[in-house]
Amino acid sequence: MSEQPTPTAGTRVAIVTGGSRGIGRETAERLGVDGYAVVVTYAGNAAEADKAVAAITGSGGRAVAVRADVAEESEVAALFDAAESAFGGVDVVVHAAGVMSVAPLVDTDLDVLDRMHRTNIRGTFVVDQQAARRLRAGGAIINFSSSVPALALPGYSAYAASKGAVEAMTLILARELRGRDITVNAVAPGPTATALFLDGKDEETIARMAAQPPLERLGTPRDIAEVVAFLAGPARWVNGQVLRANGGIV
Repeated sequence: MSEQPTPTAGTRVAIVTGGSRGIGRETAERLGVDGYAVVVTYAGNAAEADKAVAAITGSGGRAVAVRADVAEESEVAALFDAAESAFGGVDVVVHAAGVMSVAPLVDTDLDVLDRMHRTNIRGTFVVDQQAARRLRAGGAIINFSSSVPALALPGYSAYAASKGAVEAMTLILARELRGRDITVNAVAPGPTATALFLDGKDEETIARMAAQPPLERLGTPRDIAEVVAFLAGPARWVNGQVLRANGGIV
């Protein structure tokens, strides 16, 4: 964990899992610009997490980096402890950490399936459980689904199944937190130009997928970060929803 700053009363605090790269990194930096104190959470790449922290603090924001395996209860509890120690509490949890493997169902290795479900399903459950226990009133939990379950794309059965579980948890938790003044929503990006999406795809596949939305381009991490920032702050009347940020793919 990076050096801890002194807590400041009144500062809204956000934990961003998967905050060292891709959409998570862009979201962490956007929330930093919006005035949040940010806990950049990473699984293994400390150097990239430190770069995210440097980008936030270099723009006048406040941030620390904390390592945690999102599927391990003790590590996620320690993550919240670290956020509370550094900044005095937690108001927003953006759970962007996730893994994806693409293969037809008949060819999917069960070890790959288990790994994906451990991170995407168990990880979401563990992070949301701690968030539900420890967020302050006026807070927000923002999970990450995908537009893949609705599109039913061949090759994505295991990944789509994991994200379907994320959506179910999101909708149910929003109702379980009745009376707490905490919103729970999920963002479901479409094809977005991140390493997670681009890895293993040839140029023809990428071009075909970029042509799907009426806007005729891939999404960018900044596009998705804008949606997260909306749900984290001003969107107090949006609750128990899955927001499909995909450029209009149906």
